[in-house]
This record gives sequence, C-alpha cells and structure tokens, in this order.
Amino acid sequence: MVERTAEDAGERMLVPDAPEPLVPAGALLALLVVDGLLLGAFGLVFTPLYTNGIPVPMGAVLSMLLLPWLVRRAGEIDGRPAVASAPLTAWVVAVVVLGLFGPGGDAMLAANWQSLLLLVGGIGVGLWAVRAVLEQSYREQAHRERSGG
Repeated sequence: MVERTAEDAGERMLVPDAPEPLVPAGALLALLVVDGLLLGAFGLVFTPLYTNGIPVPMGAVLSMLLLPWLVRRAGEIDGRPAVASAPLTAWVVAVVVLGLFGPGGDAMLAANWQSLLLLVGGIGVGLWAVRAVLEQSYREQAHRERSGG
C-alpha cells in the first residue's frame, strides 16, 4: 500500500490510499441491471398468484421491496440519474416486453388490479429510490462546496 503525506496544522501525518475495490464498478452495475431484468420477469410471473382463491400479488410485493434496494446500490456506484435508474429501467423493460409480448405471443400482463399494482407500485418505488439517490448526491455536493473542497 502506497502512503502519502498530508499537511494538517503544521504536522505531517501519513494518509493511506483508498483500497482498490474487489470488483470493478462497471461489473457491479451490470449485475444490478441483470438483477433488475430478472426481478421484472419474476415479478410478472408471480403477480397473478392465488392462495385458496384469494389473489396474492407476490410478484408486485417482491418488486416493491427489492427494486428500491437495487436502485440505491446503483446510486452508490454513481450518483448520476442515468446510472442510478439503470436497474429501474431494466425492470420496466422486462415487465413491458414480457408482459405485452410474452413467450408464444401470450400477454402475461393481464388487465386486472394485480398488474396495475405491479406497474404503478414498481415504477413508484423505483422513482422514489432515484429521488433519494439524487437528494443524497445533492447533499454531498453542497457539503463539499461549503467545506471548500
């Protein structure tokens, strides 16, 4: 590990370099995008489930729980909106393409409340997470400007 010196109030102190990440940021972002695609596909498959005759949209619930996490992790890689929203974009593409033009030409996105919950809930929580990433990025930028660095 290479160490460099920093002047702090006239004293010399050693400051270690930041450790190198084990996995490149591009690979992590690609993995999050693939996760977004898979989450969209599984969400679409598990949304019309019934338990003892009661509709239980587990795909919508699963998507609404996991999609914000994917977006927030992408925002940790890079706070730009396009990068942070990459898993959300992949999720929307998977749901729309598989839902409207599914395997064998079947429409997997039925015209019912479960499908509406999947679309509105998934896009809503995804946009909420993108907003949270942007707010965090703006706060960090304002803090850097105030501290003069």
